[in-house]
Amino acid sequence: MSVSDHTARRLRARLAHAQSTGRLPSVVAGLVRDGEPVWFDAYGDPAAPGHDPLDVQYRIGSITKTMTAVLVLQLVRDGRIALDDPASAVLGDVGYADRSIRTLLAHSSGMQSEPAGSWWERSAGLPWDELVAANDGSGAVFPAHQEFHYSNLGYALLGELVARLLGGTWWEAVRQRILAPLGMARTSYLPDGAAAPGWSVHPYESTLVAEPATDTGAMAPAGQVWATITDLARYTTFLLDGHPDVLSADALARAFAPQSGNPKDGLRSGHGLGFQLLPGGSGTLAGHTGSMPGFLATTLVDRGRRVGGVVLTNGTVGYSPATIVIELLDELERCEPTIAPAWTPSPALPLELAGVPGVWHWGNTPIVFAMEGTALVARRSGVELYRFAVVDGRVVGLSGYHAGEELRVVRRADGSVGHLDIATFIYTREPYDPEAPIPGGHPG
Repeated sequence: MSVSDHTARRLRARLAHAQSTGRLPSVVAGLVRDGEPVWFDAYGDPAAPGHDPLDVQYRIGSITKTMTAVLVLQLVRDGRIALDDPASAVLGDVGYADRSIRTLLAHSSGMQSEPAGSWWERSAGLPWDELVAANDGSGAVFPAHQEFHYSNLGYALLGELVARLLGGTWWEAVRQRILAPLGMARTSYLPDGAAAPGWSVHPYESTLVAEPATDTGAMAPAGQVWATITDLARYTTFLLDGHPDVLSADALARAFAPQSGNPKDGLRSGHGLGFQLLPGGSGTLAGHTGSMPGFLATTLVDRGRRVGGVVLTNGTVGYSPATIVIELLDELERCEPTIAPAWTPSPALPLELAGVPGVWHWGNTPIVFAMEGTALVARRSGVELYRFAVVDGRVVGLSGYHAGEELRVVRRADGSVGHLDIATFIYTREPYDPEAPIPGGHPG
């Protein structure tokens, strides 16, 4: 299924505006919805004349970090490493290896942003031994866990950790454990086949300046990969839905949970386990931006609306590719709004919840508990507060303040429900039911 001609025209206008005002030599973009691509387009001069622009490789920069993160999360899932283990458990006594896997993924390790020496993005890459010899751990800028501080160097450690645990190179792991299962045949370590040249744009002359395309060596897990827009659309679909041979949707949802941030940034952004988090769409967009000399890239997904977008361009001009993706996703929602899932009746009420649906009171506040599908949902004045489900015979909170807590259904001798107890919160059929154990006693 693709978008309508009207929607495609409006999306193209957005892309054209970004290309012209951003002075981007070429830009390609794609949107996915409900598990499949629905729109691709390209604007500007062809990056590789004579080739299909959707099959031209661009450098994806730090989107590479999300692939490194996926590999690490696979190892966590498989019990090979734990998120709160120090990297030294695998890497030994090298600089910054005392930091935990979690802090390296979430950029909360406090370590320096860039490796010592010449700027790694425009320099020939160093092998691992030389990289760690030049970065002994003395360049930390914050204590671990204090705040978000982006570190490219941290992902070199994670890439080496992956390589050692899997017994090969980091890139072999990417190819075998991510690209092959997802069918990303046009994604490579160095440019392969039709590829865009990387340019920066002179700020006053508006001329193009060629940028180098280096092999970044041990820093590759932070930003080396090249891909086409169609391959990255497949990857974006994976970020929405998961894949049984890569990482599940539930594992990705946990990776998208906020882990770190900077109080000076307010709520404008956050970081999960390898993924950037931005406000937008149905609430939160997850994915990553990317920048390498001559290239900008972004992929973002909105799981609430089941859509995602990706943009690739071959110009370094101080323009935000994330802005383009967000504008395209907003335009898609305006033109073709998300369709809510059809309501279906709930199955038979679980025995554990017999007698529970209806109005309950927390003190004097009425809250309606009603079944929605297989979940018990609590709403106050129509606004959802909490969601519960029966898990292995226990009623457990799924969201809201009571997430993870057990809802205990306290029954009378005749089997009727006397009250609900959720982590000492007592819910009664009548306000302050005198038969219920009200914490602090009954008012009045």
